[in-house]
Amino acid sequence: MAKLKITQVVSKNGETKRQIANLRCLGLRRMHQTVEVEKTPITLGMLEKVHHLVKVEEID
Repeated sequence: MAKLKITQVVSKNGETKRQIANLRCLGLRRMHQTVEVEKTPITLGMLEKVHHLVKVEEID
């Protein structure tokens, strides 16, 4: 499967508990941290909820 490179670029302060939980499940714990995850429908759904906090790049 394809992979996504996700970087948190905005602070999670002031966000809802659900959005913070989505960041945590994606593996993001602090600002400017980058993780690589599989591109699945579950991951894409989590990214849709926090799209304003992260930068997403697709990896071949």
